[in-house]
Amino acid sequence: MNEKTGIFVGSFNPFTIGHDSIVRRALPLFDRLVIGVVGDHVGKPGMVPASERMKAIADLYADEPRIEVKPYYGLAVDFARSIGARFIVKGVRSAKDFEYEREQADINRQLTNGEVETILLYSEPQLSAVSSSMVRELQHFGVDVSAFLPKKKKE
Repeated sequence: MNEKTGIFVGSFNPFTIGHDSIVRRALPLFDRLVIGVVGDHVGKPGMVPASERMKAIADLYADEPRIEVKPYYGLAVDFARSIGARFIVKGVRSAKDFEYEREQADINRQLTNGEVETILLYSEPQLSAVSSSMVRELQHFGVDVSAFLPKKKKE
């Protein structure tokens, strides 16, 4: 089978409406989209356990059979290869994000001899300020962040 598989990786601490936008816009490009959640080995302050982050994302997309949620450790290109993905999907909010992701894409292409390609999707303008770190900061100060977190779509 020549299935087109992409990965979308991150710590997703938490998974925001910006991440959801990228997933929903990337999905039509692939037969299968695997959301790779960084495991507990990272040890960032305030990191929710990977199992909780994965469950929240899996619950969000429970009705979409083309989306899978898996833990990942190490390099995104190694994760891509391990599941047979040829594409890494990344979201870009700003010129700073673009430069960072462009450099990573160049290195990933070299590491894989061009077997794994990076696809950049620009954030929707109204979501360009949304980030997991911004949501965590607001939570720290007791702000209701529900507007920045995706809700399961009603049928």
